[in-house]
This record gives sequence, structure tokens and C-alpha cells, in this order.
Amino acid sequence: MKLDQDLLDILVCPETHQPVAVAASEVLARVNAAVAQGRASTRGGETVAEPVEEGLLREDGQVLYPVRYRQGTPIPIMLVDESLDLSAI
Repeated sequence: MKLDQDLLDILVCPETHQPVAVAASEVLARVNAAVAQGRASTRGGETVAEPVEEGLLREDGQVLYPVRYRQGTPIPIMLVDESLDLSAI
């Protein structure tokens, strides 16, 4: 199951209020390479241990909000401390 387009249309970065969009596979590959090497962490300082299956990329391309799946339902994690700063990866 993918994120509903109506939901995507209203989601924005909670920090800057920029729109977000589903991250391209190239962005996820870069993030997951950093995860595999143990050098990916959230903006809150927690190490990211699991690969990111899907994410929402802020319009400026600097921040990724992960999407987690619970019982097959996508849940965007729109918390600043849970986001990933892509300039650090």
C-alpha cells in the first residue's frame, strides 16, 4: 500500500512548512548505503539501524522524513527529531 495522494497533498515539513514528496529510489539508495555503513542518524541523534523503505523528501532536498509500515499501512513520521539530514549522509 502506498501513501494516499490526498494525504501527500496536505503534508508539509513541520519545521519549514515546505512541501514534501515521495523520495526517489536514488535518494533511498544513498540513505540505505549510509545505514548499512552505520553512519546514518536521525536529527535527534539516534542511529538508524533499519533500511528506509520509503520516505518523504522536503522540497529543498535536505531532509527526509521516513515512512514506516504498520500492518501494511504507511505511516509518515513527520517529527523533526526522527527526520534525516541528507547533507550529513
